Amino acid sequence: MLVAIVAVILALGVASRVLADRLRIPSVLFLILAGIAIGPEMLGIVSRETFGGGLSAMVGVSVAIILFEGGYHLHLEKLRESPRALLRLATVGAVITWLGTAAAVTIFLDTSREVGLLVGALLIATGPTVVGPILQVVTVRDHVASVLEGEGVINDVTAAILVVVVFEVLIVGDGGWPRLLVDFLGHLVIGLGVGALVAAAVWLLLDRADLAPGNGPLHARLIVLAGIVVAYGGAELVASETGIAAAAMAGFALGNVDLPHHEDVIDFLDDLSVVVLSFVFVALAALISFEDILTLGLAGVAVVIAVTLVLRPAVIFLATTNERFTRNERLFLSAVGPRGIIPASVATLFAVELQTIGRPLEAQFLAGTVFLIIFTTVILQAGLARQISEYLEISPMRTIIVGGGRVGLSLAERLEADGENVLLVDSDPDAVEKARNRGIRTVEGDGTDADVLERVGAADAKTVIATTPDDDVNLLVCQLAKTSFDVSTVASRVNQPENVEAFEALGVRAIDLSMATAWSLENVLERPSLSAWMNELGRTGDVQEIEVTASDLVGKSIAEVNAEIPDGCIVGLLTHSDGETEVPTGDHRLREGDRVTFIGQTDAVDRAIKRFHPHD
Repeated sequence: MLVAIVAVILALGVASRVLADRLRIPSVLFLILAGIAIGPEMLGIVSRETFGGGLSAMVGVSVAIILFEGGYHLHLEKLRESPRALLRLATVGAVITWLGTAAAVTIFLDTSREVGLLVGALLIATGPTVVGPILQVVTVRDHVASVLEGEGVINDVTAAILVVVVFEVLIVGDGGWPRLLVDFLGHLVIGLGVGALVAAAVWLLLDRADLAPGNGPLHARLIVLAGIVVAYGGAELVASETGIAAAAMAGFALGNVDLPHHEDVIDFLDDLSVVVLSFVFVALAALISFEDILTLGLAGVAVVIAVTLVLRPAVIFLATTNERFTRNERLFLSAVGPRGIIPASVATLFAVELQTIGRPLEAQFLAGTVFLIIFTTVILQAGLARQISEYLEISPMRTIIVGGGRVGLSLAERLEADGENVLLVDSDPDAVEKARNRGIRTVEGDGTDADVLERVGAADAKTVIATTPDDDVNLLVCQLAKTSFDVSTVASRVNQPENVEAFEALGVRAIDLSMATAWSLENVLERPSLSAWMNELGRTGDVQEIEVTASDLVGKSIAEVNAEIPDGCIVGLLTHSDGETEVPTGDHRLREGDRVTFIGQTDAVDRAIKRFHPHD
């Protein structure tokens, strides 16, 4: 019977993933719904007694695999995207979430301080199990994705250890805050230490062992899988509930070294994590008790509001202060912080522990509160993440710049300031390091290599720009972007004027460096005010173009358009569909295919664009 139930759970998990991919909705939503459907609240196929005492071990190993995979993908390169924001989220942010949630639970549910701290510790975690599926369907700039991914892995480890220490020290023990801190740090050091040792052993084995060439990828996958289980089990033998930290650390360490058969290992981990994620989420969702949730009443709703609408935004806005996040990106991060496997699995286990020591009401509060917040955040935050990102307009297509010299780096910084999703590519390690130090997402590689362009996402890029001092290199980059990846907009710096024609023949927007320099110098000398203002574009002033379509501007006069746009902005230029550009009078009427150029203050231009093209 157990085998049949496991088969049903896996089948539902795979079906949920396929359906989610088709509908472009994070799969965790369907996994939870599938679990509820087969749980005791509905069909009754799965109950708390189904797995007996083996549920804890199965969940533990599954979570270890998921966090290992999350850590494996968490490269140092990603962490450099927003290191200060991530550090704040993992330290001060985690403490605020913990204590703030504990206060809300204690006040609204009228329970003990210790149980409030236990619930608060659980809800620090977000986790790769829910963040990963979101980022598969929502495109965000790299620094936003790095914060979500890094927070998920790090805070999952923090939550898993902290909840155990709170239970052992404050609930069943008689220790105080000093003991709590010492035990937490001790568990953390043990978990990270064991994980690092296992990672070193796996790397040495794969790097030094003379694996048979034909079976090398298979052996690499098997050794990595054994490493996950050894890291988890070995840490658990040393100290309970340190295995998750060990698995995450092992994954992070191995993901940041030159591991043999790296691509095969990635494919294996991705497939493995999908299977265990499907199983664990469906199995745990089947254990949700609607009675525990409904018992909370309005007090439970108040806790959800405090966690999602007060604490989460406060933590995000604190963590991203003085960083390069736009206001809408901050709002997105505030609105998307769903809880996943760690709260679900650990809450289930500790609810049983509380019942065992004679505190059934507090066990009910624990399970009900945690599952209510998981259920709410998965449905409203994970389920609607794509719609939230579209509403906030934080999903720009990528702009790839090949060449990290002065021109490329300056252009990258200006485009970043304008909210573009910029990726810089350069083969010079010094240029790469300099760009990263300036906060620009940079990949070391040869931009004339099709494999490199494919790896950085040229197939889905909006724009590719070549800015190297070598015209032959720039021309090859442009040819690849146009012919191999069908990029709609390709532009290039042209260093020798006689080469402009070759670029334009490819349909590339060629910028003659000598002419651009001469034009800039002429503006400085003849039009100094205009030159100074143009240099501040994107800061105090802005210039933006939109195309006239049948749904917004066709048939309107320039005077009517000027009357509808905000103060501080005017229609400066009108480009007709035949390519002729002029400064329009108020009597000009717009035709489909025309392009209107707005000039003015940055905020006013932005509001004008949104007035006529709300999705641009």
